[in-house]
Amino acid sequence: MPNLLPAVFFGHGNPMNALSHNAYTEAWAELGRTIPRPKAILCISAHWFVPRTGVTISTAPKTIHDFGGFPKELYAVQYPAPGDPELARRVQQLLAPVPVTLDDSWGLDHGTWSVLCHAYPQADVPVVQLSIDENKPASFHYEIGERLAPLREEGVLIAGSGNIVHNLQAYAWGDVEPYDWAVRFEQDARARILSGDDRSLVPYESLGRDAQLSIPSPDHFLPLLYVLATRQKQDAVSFPVEGVDGGSISMLAVKLG
Repeated sequence: MPNLLPAVFFGHGNPMNALSHNAYTEAWAELGRTIPRPKAILCISAHWFVPRTGVTISTAPKTIHDFGGFPKELYAVQYPAPGDPELARRVQQLLAPVPVTLDDSWGLDHGTWSVLCHAYPQADVPVVQLSIDENKPASFHYEIGERLAPLREEGVLIAGSGNIVHNLQAYAWGDVEPYDWAVRFEQDARARILSGDDRSLVPYESLGRDAQLSIPSPDHFLPLLYVLATRQKQDAVSFPVEGVDGGSISMLAVKLG
């Protein structure tokens, strides 16, 4: 499959990364430069976590500032990428018979634009978001990812945005060492991914205390499963972004292909 686009899971971390120039954002920019230019991007963001499966249908999705307490400069950021109604309908077709709402009320939340403003700073690649149904088990989300895999042959970059380790209650501001449990779980997840044992991450709730501390709620972890489920036999696996922010937020990125 010479035209198979990569699929990427981004650890997006703090919304302020949208305005920052650091090792994480520089690596995101490098991904945008080195991945073959996609026809469109389908993003599964931790921040569209709702009781249904929906896909954005707008031709001009709005930039959503879905956070509070940050500097006014962050609220001024706009990411005016066009939408792609044709891709939205293609997603709906691929996921049938799962009911998928064509949604014109949502837009691009910070899980999407805080990363893409570095990877594709011109905002000239169409972007569609797919919601995460909060009522469904992890196995459902992995199966949805499997159904989306053909898009990689159709010029679509499938991007998940969340964090493999995401525990805000344990977050510590400043230059702090990662918590032992965060390091152990990230290392365990990396080993499973490298070995091709992706499915063992689906029942994450049964993976022990490190997993429970790393995934106190599933919203930031589930986008990883969507990406892993698109994996093809020939895909090389790499981790183009590494690091732990605030002791408890993994910034690890996973690239397939």
